[in-house]
Amino acid sequence: MVIKLENVGIAVRDIEEAISFFVDLGLEVAGRDTISGDWADTAVGLDGNHAKIAVLKTPDGHGQIELFEYLHPDAIETEPTAPNEIGMHRVAFSVDDIDVALATAARHGCYPLRGVANYEDVYKLTYLRGPSGILVMLAQDLTKTERR
Repeated sequence: MVIKLENVGIAVRDIEEAISFFVDLGLEVAGRDTISGDWADTAVGLDGNHAKIAVLKTPDGHGQIELFEYLHPDAIETEPTAPNEIGMHRVAFSVDDIDVALATAARHGCYPLRGVANYEDVYKLTYLRGPSGILVMLAQDLTKTERR
């Protein structure tokens, strides 16, 4: 059996806000749609499933996320995931310049949870809260970029 990761799905409060954030970080919109119908009810397991969706991909084409904003049934608000909670955790991105990525995130009101860590002069990395409370990890590989 062959298996490959297609994407990671993330429910959001406001799909336009989330798209803007991820596009500004460098992802590209691969497609958008509104889904509903029997097939969507069956696939997702929700009666009356109706959602706006957008698939975004990394410029290298190796990673994708699927954002969805529920129109029906109503989205359920929960507390944002903490870094040590069981379950879906975060989405992580490699960036070539973490300072530029953090400046971009800040324009969306998104800041590191605590700061930027330096892991043995190999990585600079941080977790931040993105749109809808999504945990986003940004990491810069210092072995592949000019040391700062």
